[in-house]
Amino acid sequence: MEELLLPCLNKQLFGIECYGCGGQRSILLLLNGDFHGAFFMFPAIYPILILLGFVVFNLFYKFQKDYFIKITLILITAIVLAVSYLIKMYYFFN
Repeated sequence: MEELLLPCLNKQLFGIECYGCGGQRSILLLLNGDFHGAFFMFPAIYPILILLGFVVFNLFYKFQKDYFIKITLILITAIVLAVSYLIKMYYFFN
């Protein structure tokens, strides 16, 4: 299954991983039941899945404050992405 993964163009051209590096491998780990490994491969996998699940749920069920919940989930996901990327770059350059 890993031979079907798309390569990271940023890593191939510049040698530095992008924000999404590890996302595909993390999904494969989730499908194999390795939830711990999926988190360490790509920490934003769970906020992204929660956001995706809420957006799909909200397509069928509308309620008050759904916009606020979506914005909050987007911000949490962005923060987790940024922090994990900064940590990854800290260890890359040190």
